[in-house]
Amino acid sequence: ISQHQISKMGEENESIQSKEPQTMNLRKEVGLISGTCVIVGTVIGSGIFISPKSVLANVGAVGPCLIIWSACGVLSTLGALCFAELGTMITKSGGEYPYLMEAFGPIPAYLFSWTSLLVIKPSAFAIICLSFAEYASAPFYPGCDPPVVVIKCLAAATIVIITTVNAMSVKLGSYVQNFFTAAKMIIVLIIIVSGIILLAQGKTENFKNSFSDSKISAGSISLAFYNGLWAYDGWNQLNYITEELKNPYRNLPLSIIIGIPLVSVCYVLINISYFTIMTPTELLQSQAVAVTFGDRVLYPASWIVPLFVAFSTIGAANGTCFTAGRLVYVAGREGHMLKVLSYINVKRFTPAPAIIFYGTVAIFYIIPGDISTLINYFSFAVWIFYGLTVFGLIVMRFTRKELKRPITIPIVIPIIVTMVSILLVLAPIISEPELAYLYCVLFMFGGLIFYVLFIHFKFHWAQKISRPITMHLQMLLEVAPPEEAPPE
Repeated sequence: ISQHQISKMGEENESIQSKEPQTMNLRKEVGLISGTCVIVGTVIGSGIFISPKSVLANVGAVGPCLIIWSACGVLSTLGALCFAELGTMITKSGGEYPYLMEAFGPIPAYLFSWTSLLVIKPSAFAIICLSFAEYASAPFYPGCDPPVVVIKCLAAATIVIITTVNAMSVKLGSYVQNFFTAAKMIIVLIIIVSGIILLAQGKTENFKNSFSDSKISAGSISLAFYNGLWAYDGWNQLNYITEELKNPYRNLPLSIIIGIPLVSVCYVLINISYFTIMTPTELLQSQAVAVTFGDRVLYPASWIVPLFVAFSTIGAANGTCFTAGRLVYVAGREGHMLKVLSYINVKRFTPAPAIIFYGTVAIFYIIPGDISTLINYFSFAVWIFYGLTVFGLIVMRFTRKELKRPITIPIVIPIIVTMVSILLVLAPIISEPELAYLYCVLFMFGGLIFYVLFIHFKFHWAQKISRPITMHLQMLLEVAPPEEAPPE
Protein backbone atom coordinates (compact mmCIF):
# COMPACT_ATOMS: atom_id res chain seq x y z
CA ILE A 1 0.00 0.00 0.00
CA SER A 2 1.40 3.40 -0.94
CA GLN A 3 1.92 6.22 1.56
CA HIS A 4 -0.87 8.15 -0.16
CA GLN A 5 -3.32 5.27 0.36
CA ILE A 6 -2.30 4.92 4.01
CA SER A 7 -2.97 8.60 4.61
CA LYS A 8 -6.49 8.15 3.26
CA MET A 9 -7.39 5.31 5.62
CA GLY A 10 -9.72 5.87 8.55
CA GLU A 11 -8.14 6.25 11.97
CA GLU A 12 -10.25 3.55 13.63
CA ASN A 13 -11.17 0.98 10.99
CA GLU A 14 -9.49 -0.41 7.89
CA SER A 15 -11.61 -1.98 5.18
CA ILE A 16 -11.12 -3.58 1.80
CA GLN A 17 -12.75 -0.58 0.20
CA SER A 18 -10.35 1.90 1.76
CA LYS A 19 -7.33 0.20 0.20
CA GLU A 20 -8.64 0.63 -3.32
CA PRO A 21 -8.67 3.66 -5.64
CA GLN A 22 -11.06 6.42 -4.68
CA THR A 23 -13.28 5.71 -7.66
CA MET A 24 -14.71 2.19 -7.74
CA ASN A 25 -17.26 1.66 -10.49
CA LEU A 26 -17.98 -0.31 -13.65
CA ARG A 27 -15.60 0.45 -16.52
CA LYS A 28 -16.84 1.83 -19.84
CA GLU A 29 -15.48 -0.85 -22.18
CA VAL A 30 -18.38 -1.59 -24.56
CA GLY A 31 -18.20 0.25 -27.88
CA LEU A 32 -20.52 0.48 -30.90
CA ILE A 33 -19.52 -2.87 -32.44
CA SER A 34 -19.72 -4.73 -29.13
CA GLY A 35 -23.04 -3.03 -28.32
CA THR A 36 -24.53 -4.07 -31.65
CA CYS A 37 -23.22 -7.61 -31.10
CA VAL A 38 -24.89 -7.72 -27.67
CA ILE A 39 -28.26 -6.91 -29.27
CA VAL A 40 -27.90 -9.19 -32.30
CA GLY A 41 -26.25 -11.96 -30.29
CA THR A 42 -28.93 -11.95 -27.59
CA VAL A 43 -31.94 -11.68 -29.89
CA ILE A 44 -30.82 -14.36 -32.36
CA GLY A 45 -30.74 -17.50 -30.26
CA SER A 46 -32.11 -20.95 -31.03
CA GLY A 47 -35.70 -19.97 -31.82
CA ILE A 48 -35.37 -18.87 -35.45
CA PHE A 49 -33.35 -22.00 -36.26
CA ILE A 50 -35.43 -24.56 -34.40
CA SER A 51 -39.09 -23.62 -34.04
CA PRO A 52 -40.39 -20.83 -36.30
CA LYS A 53 -43.39 -23.08 -36.88
CA SER A 54 -45.22 -21.56 -33.90
CA VAL A 55 -46.15 -18.46 -35.91
CA LEU A 56 -47.18 -20.55 -38.92
CA ALA A 57 -49.29 -22.83 -36.72
CA ASN A 58 -51.38 -19.87 -35.55
CA VAL A 59 -52.02 -18.22 -38.95
CA GLY A 60 -51.95 -21.32 -41.18
CA ALA A 61 -50.41 -19.88 -44.37
CA VAL A 62 -47.15 -18.51 -45.76
CA GLY A 63 -48.36 -14.97 -46.54
CA PRO A 64 -49.73 -14.07 -43.10
CA CYS A 65 -46.72 -15.79 -41.51
CA LEU A 66 -44.24 -13.51 -43.31
CA ILE A 67 -46.39 -10.46 -42.52
CA ILE A 68 -46.38 -11.38 -38.81
CA TRP A 69 -42.59 -11.76 -38.78
CA SER A 70 -42.21 -8.37 -40.47
CA ALA A 71 -44.71 -6.71 -38.10
CA CYS A 72 -42.93 -8.20 -35.08
CA GLY A 73 -39.70 -6.65 -36.35
CA VAL A 74 -41.39 -3.26 -36.71
CA LEU A 75 -42.89 -3.48 -33.21
CA SER A 76 -39.53 -4.52 -31.71
CA THR A 77 -37.88 -1.57 -33.46
CA LEU A 78 -40.51 0.81 -32.07
CA GLY A 79 -40.03 -0.61 -28.58
CA ALA A 80 -36.26 -0.33 -28.93
CA LEU A 81 -36.59 3.33 -29.99
CA CYS A 82 -38.57 3.99 -26.80
CA PHE A 83 -35.78 2.37 -24.81
CA ALA A 84 -33.22 4.44 -26.72
CA GLU A 85 -34.86 7.63 -25.43
CA LEU A 86 -35.07 6.18 -21.92
CA GLY A 87 -31.48 4.96 -22.01
CA THR A 88 -30.04 8.31 -23.07
CA MET A 89 -32.30 10.20 -20.65
CA ILE A 90 -31.49 7.95 -17.66
CA THR A 91 -27.96 6.63 -18.17
CA LYS A 92 -28.10 3.90 -15.55
CA SER A 93 -27.65 0.17 -16.03
CA GLY A 94 -30.44 -2.25 -15.19
CA GLY A 95 -32.83 -1.96 -18.14
CA GLU A 96 -36.40 -1.33 -17.04
CA TYR A 97 -35.46 -1.08 -13.36
CA PRO A 98 -34.12 2.52 -13.21
CA TYR A 99 -36.79 3.72 -15.66
CA LEU A 100 -39.61 2.35 -13.51
CA MET A 101 -37.89 3.83 -10.45
CA GLU A 102 -37.79 7.31 -11.98
CA ALA A 103 -41.30 7.15 -13.45
CA PHE A 104 -43.34 5.44 -10.74
CA GLY A 105 -41.15 5.05 -7.65
CA PRO A 106 -39.57 2.09 -5.86
CA ILE A 107 -42.47 -0.39 -5.66
CA PRO A 108 -42.96 -1.07 -9.43
CA ALA A 109 -39.16 -1.15 -9.82
CA TYR A 110 -38.89 -3.66 -6.99
CA LEU A 111 -41.64 -5.88 -8.42
CA PHE A 112 -39.79 -5.89 -11.75
CA SER A 113 -36.51 -6.88 -10.12
CA TRP A 114 -38.27 -9.49 -7.95
CA THR A 115 -39.96 -11.17 -10.93
CA SER A 116 -37.01 -10.86 -13.30
CA LEU A 117 -34.25 -11.95 -10.94
CA LEU A 118 -36.02 -14.95 -9.47
CA VAL A 119 -37.98 -16.27 -12.45
CA ILE A 120 -37.85 -14.67 -15.89
CA LYS A 121 -34.14 -14.17 -16.54
CA PRO A 122 -32.50 -17.11 -14.72
CA SER A 123 -35.07 -19.56 -16.07
CA ALA A 124 -34.58 -18.21 -19.60
CA PHE A 125 -30.80 -18.56 -19.11
CA ALA A 126 -31.32 -22.18 -18.05
CA ILE A 127 -33.57 -22.94 -21.04
CA ILE A 128 -31.00 -21.50 -23.47
CA CYS A 129 -28.20 -23.56 -21.91
CA LEU A 130 -30.35 -26.71 -21.96
CA SER A 131 -31.01 -26.11 -25.66
CA PHE A 132 -27.27 -25.71 -26.28
CA ALA A 133 -26.53 -28.89 -24.32
CA GLU A 134 -29.07 -30.88 -26.32
CA TYR A 135 -27.64 -29.87 -29.70
CA ALA A 136 -24.01 -30.09 -28.58
CA SER A 137 -24.44 -33.63 -27.25
CA ALA A 138 -26.58 -34.93 -30.13
CA PRO A 139 -23.62 -35.87 -32.44
CA PHE A 140 -22.28 -38.19 -29.72
CA TYR A 141 -25.54 -40.18 -29.59
CA PRO A 142 -26.43 -40.96 -33.24
CA GLY A 143 -29.80 -42.58 -33.70
CA CYS A 144 -31.11 -41.80 -30.22
CA ASP A 145 -31.74 -38.92 -27.85
CA PRO A 146 -28.92 -37.96 -25.46
CA PRO A 147 -29.50 -39.04 -21.83
CA VAL A 148 -31.22 -36.41 -19.73
CA VAL A 149 -28.45 -36.46 -17.13
CA VAL A 150 -25.86 -35.68 -19.82
CA ILE A 151 -27.90 -32.73 -21.10
CA LYS A 152 -28.41 -31.33 -17.61
CA CYS A 153 -24.77 -31.74 -16.58
CA LEU A 154 -23.56 -30.10 -19.79
CA ALA A 155 -26.08 -27.27 -19.33
CA ALA A 156 -24.90 -26.72 -15.75
CA ALA A 157 -21.27 -26.72 -16.89
CA THR A 158 -22.17 -24.18 -19.59
CA ILE A 159 -23.76 -21.89 -16.99
CA VAL A 160 -20.67 -22.16 -14.78
CA ILE A 161 -18.29 -21.37 -17.67
CA ILE A 162 -20.33 -18.42 -18.97
CA THR A 163 -20.77 -17.05 -15.45
CA THR A 164 -17.03 -17.34 -14.79
CA VAL A 165 -16.12 -15.62 -18.06
CA ASN A 166 -18.42 -12.66 -17.37
CA ALA A 167 -17.32 -12.39 -13.73
CA MET A 168 -13.66 -12.33 -14.77
CA SER A 169 -13.69 -9.52 -17.33
CA VAL A 170 -16.05 -7.20 -19.18
CA LYS A 171 -13.71 -7.25 -22.17
CA LEU A 172 -13.54 -11.06 -22.19
CA GLY A 173 -17.34 -11.28 -22.05
CA SER A 174 -17.54 -8.80 -24.94
CA TYR A 175 -14.99 -10.75 -26.99
CA VAL A 176 -16.89 -14.01 -26.42
CA GLN A 177 -20.12 -12.27 -27.44
CA ASN A 178 -18.54 -10.83 -30.58
CA PHE A 179 -17.14 -14.24 -31.59
CA PHE A 180 -20.40 -16.14 -31.21
CA THR A 181 -22.37 -13.34 -32.85
CA ALA A 182 -20.03 -13.59 -35.86
CA ALA A 183 -20.50 -17.38 -35.85
CA LYS A 184 -24.29 -17.17 -35.83
CA MET A 185 -24.26 -14.54 -38.58
CA ILE A 186 -22.31 -17.02 -40.72
CA ILE A 187 -25.08 -19.62 -40.49
CA VAL A 188 -27.69 -16.89 -41.02
CA LEU A 189 -25.92 -15.85 -44.24
CA ILE A 190 -25.59 -19.48 -45.37
CA ILE A 191 -29.35 -20.03 -44.98
CA ILE A 192 -30.26 -16.70 -46.60
CA VAL A 193 -27.88 -17.11 -49.57
CA SER A 194 -29.09 -20.70 -50.08
CA GLY A 195 -32.66 -19.41 -50.13
CA ILE A 196 -31.83 -16.70 -52.67
CA ILE A 197 -30.16 -19.29 -54.93
CA LEU A 198 -33.19 -21.57 -54.66
CA LEU A 199 -35.52 -18.66 -55.51
CA ALA A 200 -33.36 -17.84 -58.53
CA GLN A 201 -33.72 -21.48 -59.60
CA GLY A 202 -37.50 -21.11 -59.57
CA LYS A 203 -38.35 -22.70 -56.21
CA THR A 204 -41.41 -20.50 -55.69
CA GLU A 205 -44.20 -23.10 -55.53
CA ASN A 206 -44.89 -22.50 -51.83
CA PHE A 207 -45.40 -18.76 -52.37
CA LYS A 208 -48.27 -19.24 -54.84
CA ASN A 209 -51.69 -18.75 -53.26
CA SER A 210 -49.82 -17.85 -50.09
CA PHE A 211 -52.97 -16.66 -48.30
CA SER A 212 -55.05 -19.79 -48.88
CA ASP A 213 -55.86 -21.88 -45.80
CA SER A 214 -55.26 -18.82 -43.60
CA LYS A 215 -56.67 -18.89 -40.06
CA ILE A 216 -57.28 -15.20 -39.46
CA SER A 217 -58.92 -14.19 -36.19
CA ALA A 218 -58.13 -11.81 -33.37
CA GLY A 219 -57.02 -14.68 -31.15
CA SER A 220 -54.83 -16.40 -33.74
CA ILE A 221 -53.14 -13.15 -34.80
CA SER A 222 -52.47 -12.21 -31.18
CA LEU A 223 -50.93 -15.60 -30.41
CA ALA A 224 -48.87 -15.46 -33.61
CA PHE A 225 -47.52 -12.07 -32.52
CA TYR A 226 -46.87 -13.50 -29.08
CA ASN A 227 -44.70 -16.29 -30.50
CA GLY A 228 -42.97 -14.06 -33.03
CA LEU A 229 -42.09 -11.42 -30.46
CA TRP A 230 -40.64 -14.13 -28.24
CA ALA A 231 -38.06 -14.77 -30.97
CA TYR A 232 -37.29 -11.02 -31.02
CA ASP A 233 -36.99 -10.77 -27.25
CA GLY A 234 -33.68 -9.24 -26.22
CA TRP A 235 -33.99 -5.96 -28.13
CA ASN A 236 -33.70 -4.07 -24.82
CA GLN A 237 -30.59 -5.87 -23.54
CA LEU A 238 -28.15 -3.01 -24.18
CA ASN A 239 -30.08 -0.86 -21.69
CA TYR A 240 -28.94 -3.22 -18.95
CA ILE A 241 -25.29 -2.19 -19.42
CA THR A 242 -25.66 1.54 -20.15
CA GLU A 243 -23.06 2.46 -17.53
CA GLU A 244 -20.46 0.34 -19.36
CA LEU A 245 -21.08 1.87 -22.78
CA LYS A 246 -18.51 4.20 -24.26
CA ASN A 247 -20.34 7.42 -25.18
CA PRO A 248 -23.85 6.03 -24.47
CA TYR A 249 -25.58 9.05 -26.00
CA ARG A 250 -24.17 7.98 -29.38
CA ASN A 251 -23.57 4.24 -29.13
CA LEU A 252 -26.85 3.20 -27.45
CA PRO A 253 -29.22 4.55 -30.13
CA LEU A 254 -26.85 3.63 -32.98
CA SER A 255 -26.51 0.03 -31.75
CA ILE A 256 -30.30 -0.22 -31.53
CA ILE A 257 -30.90 1.38 -34.94
CA ILE A 258 -28.35 -0.98 -36.54
CA GLY A 259 -29.07 -4.16 -34.56
CA ILE A 260 -32.87 -4.49 -34.49
CA PRO A 261 -33.55 -3.80 -38.21
CA LEU A 262 -30.67 -6.16 -39.08
CA VAL A 263 -32.29 -8.93 -37.03
CA SER A 264 -35.71 -8.17 -38.55
CA VAL A 265 -34.44 -8.45 -42.13
CA CYS A 266 -32.58 -11.66 -41.28
CA TYR A 267 -35.66 -13.24 -39.71
CA VAL A 268 -37.89 -12.52 -42.71
CA LEU A 269 -35.27 -13.74 -45.21
CA ILE A 270 -34.62 -16.91 -43.18
CA ASN A 271 -38.34 -17.72 -43.18
CA ILE A 272 -38.47 -17.15 -46.94
CA SER A 273 -35.52 -19.53 -47.31
CA TYR A 274 -37.31 -22.19 -45.29
CA PHE A 275 -40.39 -21.97 -47.51
CA THR A 276 -38.33 -22.40 -50.69
CA ILE A 277 -37.58 -26.00 -49.71
CA MET A 278 -40.44 -26.93 -47.33
CA THR A 279 -44.20 -26.73 -47.67
CA PRO A 280 -46.14 -25.32 -44.71
CA THR A 281 -47.13 -28.88 -43.73
CA GLU A 282 -43.52 -30.08 -43.83
CA LEU A 283 -42.36 -27.10 -41.80
CA LEU A 284 -44.99 -27.77 -39.14
CA GLN A 285 -43.91 -31.42 -38.94
CA SER A 286 -40.20 -30.58 -38.58
CA GLN A 287 -38.74 -30.85 -35.08
CA ALA A 288 -35.81 -28.57 -35.96
CA VAL A 289 -36.53 -26.48 -39.04
CA ALA A 290 -32.97 -25.29 -39.67
CA VAL A 291 -31.62 -28.83 -39.36
CA THR A 292 -34.22 -30.08 -41.86
CA PHE A 293 -33.26 -27.22 -44.19
CA GLY A 294 -29.58 -28.17 -43.87
CA ASP A 295 -30.25 -31.86 -44.55
CA ARG A 296 -32.07 -31.01 -47.79
CA VAL A 297 -29.89 -28.18 -49.10
CA LEU A 298 -26.39 -28.50 -47.64
CA TYR A 299 -25.84 -32.29 -47.67
CA PRO A 300 -23.15 -33.67 -47.17
CA ALA A 301 -22.11 -30.54 -45.23
CA SER A 302 -25.39 -30.44 -43.29
CA TRP A 303 -23.49 -31.11 -40.03
CA ILE A 304 -22.54 -27.43 -39.90
CA VAL A 305 -26.15 -26.43 -39.12
CA PRO A 306 -26.45 -28.06 -35.65
CA LEU A 307 -22.88 -26.92 -34.90
CA PHE A 308 -23.69 -23.29 -35.64
CA VAL A 309 -27.07 -23.57 -33.93
CA ALA A 310 -25.10 -24.56 -30.81
CA PHE A 311 -22.82 -21.54 -31.34
CA SER A 312 -25.86 -19.31 -31.73
CA THR A 313 -27.43 -20.65 -28.56
CA ILE A 314 -24.34 -20.27 -26.40
CA GLY A 315 -23.91 -16.74 -27.77
CA ALA A 316 -27.45 -15.89 -26.67
CA ALA A 317 -26.72 -17.41 -23.25
CA ASN A 318 -23.57 -15.31 -22.89
CA GLY A 319 -25.42 -12.14 -23.88
CA THR A 320 -28.20 -12.91 -21.41
CA CYS A 321 -25.72 -13.44 -18.57
CA PHE A 322 -23.70 -10.36 -19.55
CA THR A 323 -26.73 -8.08 -19.31
CA ALA A 324 -28.86 -9.70 -16.58
CA GLY A 325 -26.00 -9.60 -14.09
CA ARG A 326 -26.23 -5.81 -14.25
CA LEU A 327 -29.89 -5.90 -13.18
CA VAL A 328 -28.88 -7.80 -10.04
CA TYR A 329 -26.09 -5.24 -9.50
CA VAL A 330 -28.41 -2.23 -9.80
CA ALA A 331 -31.11 -3.80 -7.60
CA GLY A 332 -28.49 -4.41 -4.91
CA ARG A 333 -27.17 -0.86 -5.24
CA GLU A 334 -30.66 0.56 -4.74
CA GLY A 335 -31.21 -1.57 -1.62
CA HIS A 336 -33.80 -3.87 -3.22
CA MET A 337 -31.52 -6.89 -2.91
CA LEU A 338 -28.61 -7.76 -0.62
CA LYS A 339 -26.09 -4.90 -0.71
CA VAL A 340 -23.23 -7.29 -1.44
CA LEU A 341 -24.80 -7.98 -4.84
CA SER A 342 -23.91 -4.39 -5.82
CA TYR A 343 -20.22 -4.80 -4.96
CA ILE A 344 -17.54 -4.70 -7.66
CA ASN A 345 -14.37 -6.76 -7.96
CA VAL A 346 -11.49 -4.46 -7.00
CA LYS A 347 -9.15 -5.89 -9.65
CA ARG A 348 -11.40 -6.68 -12.61
CA PHE A 349 -14.13 -4.03 -12.10
CA THR A 350 -16.95 -6.52 -12.78
CA PRO A 351 -20.14 -7.02 -10.69
CA ALA A 352 -18.92 -10.51 -9.74
CA PRO A 353 -21.37 -11.19 -6.84
CA ALA A 354 -24.35 -10.23 -9.01
CA ILE A 355 -23.24 -12.47 -11.89
CA ILE A 356 -22.51 -15.40 -9.56
CA PHE A 357 -25.94 -15.00 -7.90
CA TYR A 358 -27.62 -14.98 -11.32
CA GLY A 359 -25.77 -18.10 -12.47
CA THR A 360 -26.53 -19.92 -9.22
CA VAL A 361 -30.28 -19.29 -9.50
CA ALA A 362 -30.17 -20.42 -13.15
CA ILE A 363 -28.60 -23.76 -12.16
CA PHE A 364 -31.57 -24.48 -9.87
CA TYR A 365 -33.89 -24.16 -12.87
CA ILE A 366 -32.03 -27.01 -14.62
CA ILE A 367 -33.07 -29.49 -11.92
CA PRO A 368 -36.80 -29.82 -12.87
CA GLY A 369 -37.64 -32.17 -15.71
CA ASP A 370 -39.33 -29.61 -17.94
CA ILE A 371 -39.49 -25.91 -17.17
CA SER A 372 -40.47 -24.70 -20.64
CA THR A 373 -44.13 -24.73 -19.56
CA LEU A 374 -43.23 -22.56 -16.58
CA ILE A 375 -41.47 -20.11 -18.90
CA ASN A 376 -44.52 -19.91 -21.17
CA TYR A 377 -46.74 -18.95 -18.24
CA PHE A 378 -44.34 -16.33 -16.96
CA SER A 379 -43.27 -14.90 -20.32
CA PHE A 380 -46.37 -12.73 -20.58
CA ALA A 381 -45.10 -10.95 -17.46
CA VAL A 382 -42.30 -9.57 -19.61
CA TRP A 383 -44.78 -7.59 -21.68
CA ILE A 384 -46.47 -6.30 -18.53
CA PHE A 385 -43.19 -4.59 -17.63
CA TYR A 386 -42.39 -3.60 -21.22
CA GLY A 387 -45.75 -1.84 -21.44
CA LEU A 388 -45.41 -0.27 -18.00
CA THR A 389 -41.91 0.99 -18.80
CA VAL A 390 -42.92 2.55 -22.11
CA PHE A 391 -45.98 4.07 -20.42
CA GLY A 392 -43.51 5.54 -17.93
CA LEU A 393 -41.80 7.26 -20.86
CA ILE A 394 -45.12 8.95 -21.70
CA VAL A 395 -45.65 9.92 -18.05
CA MET A 396 -42.17 11.44 -17.73
CA ARG A 397 -42.80 13.63 -20.77
CA PHE A 398 -45.16 15.57 -18.46
CA THR A 399 -43.79 14.95 -14.95
CA ARG A 400 -40.02 15.09 -15.59
CA LYS A 401 -39.66 17.86 -18.16
CA GLU A 402 -36.36 18.95 -16.59
CA LEU A 403 -34.56 15.77 -17.68
CA LYS A 404 -32.13 16.09 -20.57
CA ARG A 405 -33.32 14.16 -23.64
CA PRO A 406 -30.58 13.72 -26.28
CA ILE A 407 -33.15 11.70 -28.27
CA THR A 408 -36.86 12.52 -28.40
CA ILE A 409 -39.10 10.20 -30.40
CA PRO A 410 -42.65 11.10 -31.51
CA ILE A 411 -45.05 10.40 -28.65
CA VAL A 412 -47.25 8.28 -30.94
CA ILE A 413 -44.55 5.56 -30.85
CA PRO A 414 -44.71 4.86 -27.08
CA ILE A 415 -48.52 5.09 -27.26
CA ILE A 416 -48.58 2.34 -29.93
CA VAL A 417 -46.14 0.15 -27.98
CA THR A 418 -48.16 0.56 -24.77
CA MET A 419 -51.42 -0.39 -26.49
CA VAL A 420 -49.85 -3.44 -28.16
CA SER A 421 -48.35 -4.49 -24.82
CA ILE A 422 -51.81 -4.44 -23.22
CA LEU A 423 -53.11 -6.58 -26.09
CA LEU A 424 -50.26 -9.07 -25.76
CA VAL A 425 -50.85 -9.45 -22.03
CA LEU A 426 -54.61 -9.91 -22.36
CA ALA A 427 -54.61 -12.09 -25.52
CA PRO A 428 -53.41 -15.39 -24.00
CA ILE A 429 -55.64 -14.88 -20.95
CA ILE A 430 -58.75 -14.32 -23.11
CA SER A 431 -57.91 -17.00 -25.71
CA GLU A 432 -56.80 -19.73 -23.28
CA PRO A 433 -57.70 -18.71 -19.72
CA GLU A 434 -55.80 -20.80 -17.17
CA LEU A 435 -55.15 -20.58 -13.44
CA ALA A 436 -51.42 -20.52 -14.17
CA TYR A 437 -51.69 -16.87 -15.24
CA LEU A 438 -53.35 -16.06 -11.91
CA TYR A 439 -50.53 -17.85 -10.06
CA CYS A 440 -48.02 -15.77 -12.01
CA VAL A 441 -49.70 -12.51 -11.01
CA LEU A 442 -49.93 -13.67 -7.39
CA PHE A 443 -46.20 -14.46 -7.40
CA MET A 444 -45.40 -11.01 -8.81
CA PHE A 445 -47.38 -9.20 -6.14
CA GLY A 446 -46.15 -11.63 -3.49
CA GLY A 447 -42.89 -9.71 -3.69
CA LEU A 448 -44.65 -6.89 -1.82
CA ILE A 449 -44.48 -8.98 1.37
CA PHE A 450 -40.68 -9.02 1.22
CA TYR A 451 -40.63 -5.34 0.24
CA VAL A 452 -42.63 -4.31 3.30
CA LEU A 453 -40.72 -6.53 5.74
CA PHE A 454 -37.11 -6.12 4.61
CA ILE A 455 -36.97 -2.85 2.65
CA HIS A 456 -39.66 -0.56 4.03
CA PHE A 457 -39.32 -1.48 7.73
CA LYS A 458 -35.72 -2.78 7.49
CA PHE A 459 -35.76 -5.25 10.35
CA HIS A 460 -32.54 -4.99 12.34
CA TRP A 461 -32.21 -8.74 12.85
CA ALA A 462 -31.97 -9.23 9.08
CA GLN A 463 -29.17 -6.65 8.90
CA LYS A 464 -27.32 -8.38 11.76
CA ILE A 465 -27.45 -11.69 9.90
CA SER A 466 -26.37 -10.22 6.55
CA ARG A 467 -23.46 -8.14 7.91
CA PRO A 468 -21.03 -11.03 8.63
CA ILE A 469 -22.08 -12.76 5.38
CA THR A 470 -21.28 -9.58 3.46
CA MET A 471 -17.89 -9.23 5.16
CA HIS A 472 -16.84 -12.81 4.37
CA LEU A 473 -18.02 -12.51 0.75
CA GLN A 474 -16.02 -9.29 0.42
CA MET A 475 -12.85 -11.07 1.44
CA LEU A 476 -13.58 -14.22 -0.58
CA LEU A 477 -14.50 -12.46 -3.84
CA GLU A 478 -12.27 -9.39 -3.38
CA VAL A 479 -15.15 -6.97 -3.88
CA ALA A 480 -15.97 -3.52 -2.56
CA PRO A 481 -18.97 -1.14 -2.70
CA PRO A 482 -19.20 1.03 -5.82
CA GLU A 483 -18.12 4.66 -5.45
CA GLU A 484 -18.95 7.62 -7.60
CA ALA A 485 -16.15 9.69 -9.02
CA PRO A 486 -15.66 12.95 -7.07
CA PRO A 487 -16.93 16.04 -8.88
CA GLU A 488 -14.24 17.90 -10.79
